[in-house]
Amino acid sequence: MCSRTAVLGWLFPLALGFTPLEAQEPRTDIGLYGFSARGGVDFDGPGQAIVSMALDVGHLFTCRLRLRPSGDLGFLGDDNTYVASLELVYRFVDDVQVVVPYVGTGLGLFGRELCGQDPGCPGVWIQLAVGFEVRVRDPVSWLLEYHAMDAFDRHRFMIGLTTRRWR
Repeated sequence: MCSRTAVLGWLFPLALGFTPLEAQEPRTDIGLYGFSARGGVDFDGPGQAIVSMALDVGHLFTCRLRLRPSGDLGFLGDDNTYVASLELVYRFVDDVQVVVPYVGTGLGLFGRELCGQDPGCPGVWIQLAVGFEVRVRDPVSWLLEYHAMDAFDRHRFMIGLTTRRWR
């Protein structure tokens, strides 16, 4: 009788869609979950062309909250710029969806040519990223992103390709 009650106790929640703790999404998992290459435009002053790379290096607390380091190079403007960033990105849906919108925030270390002559250089910038990915085919997606940098003093729009590690 006791074993039948235990079996029913497990089957009833499973029938309702609940999963045992072992089968739920990971809490924190570090690894390479994606890579993206982006190009874009910085609209500050005379503007710049931007090339950028980013990595999704881990899940924090849920599969949707990612840790993303990136590096940006800006050129063709008055001064070449360099930004190394570390952001937390929240993905509103799982990676298996065709369209994956996201929002992120973080800090960036900004530098530029002749940085030693400027007392404000290098600088630490607060950043915001808003974008979405549209899957082309597994595991490749198009990426469109707006990146507000230096507490909304600089604005970058980027397009690129990204890969995702599917489970």
